[in-house]
Amino acid sequence: MSTATATAVDATPVPAKGSKKKLIIFAAAAVLLLAVAGGGAVLLLKKKPAHDAEGDGEVAAESAKAAKAAKHDDKGTPTFVPLDQFTVNLADREAERYAQVAVTLEFEDAKIAEKVKTYMPAIRNNVLLAIADKTAAQLMDREGKQRLADEIRRETARALGYEVDGDGAAGKTRKKGSKDDELPVRAVHFSNFIIQ
Repeated sequence: MSTATATAVDATPVPAKGSKKKLIIFAAAAVLLLAVAGGGAVLLLKKKPAHDAEGDGEVAAESAKAAKAAKHDDKGTPTFVPLDQFTVNLADREAERYAQVAVTLEFEDAKIAEKVKTYMPAIRNNVLLAIADKTAAQLMDREGKQRLADEIRRETARALGYEVDGDGAAGKTRKKGSKDDELPVRAVHFSNFIIQ
C-alpha cells in the first residue's frame, strides 16, 4: 500500500514556481514602460503650448540669440599673461612702506601676448617703476588702484614699442609706423595687492 500511495502523489502535477516569477516581472516591466511613455508624452505636451504662446518673431529672435551665443569667436577670446609678483618699496617719505602686487595682463590678440614673453624684462621694469613711484595713500582706495592699472597698461605698451601720447592718456597710442589707436593690453587684473 505504501507503494501505491507514493505513486499517486508523484503523479499529481505541481505548479511551476518559475512561471509566477516571470508573470510578475513581465507585469512590472509593462507598468514601467507605460510610466516612461506617459512621462515623455506629458513633457512633450507641456513644452509645445509654451512655444505656441510666443509669436513667430519671438521664437526666431530666441533662435538667433542662441545661435549667436553658441558661435565661438576666437578673435574675441582674451589671452591672459600673469606676471611674477612684485615686491616694491613705495615712495612714502615718513615711513618705510612696501607693496606686494601680483598682476595679470589681458590681451585681445594672442600674437601680442606671445610677444610679451620676449619683452618681459622691459615690461617688468616699467611696471616696477610705476608701482615704486606711488605712495601707500595713493594706492589704498579703488580709484588709486584703477589709476595704477591704467599706468601699467601704458607702461606695457611702451615696452612693446608703442608710443604713448605725451599726456599719457590711456587709449591714445600708436604703434611705431602704424595708425593703431588702441593699447595692446585690454585690461590689468590684480590677483594680489598688499600694502605694508
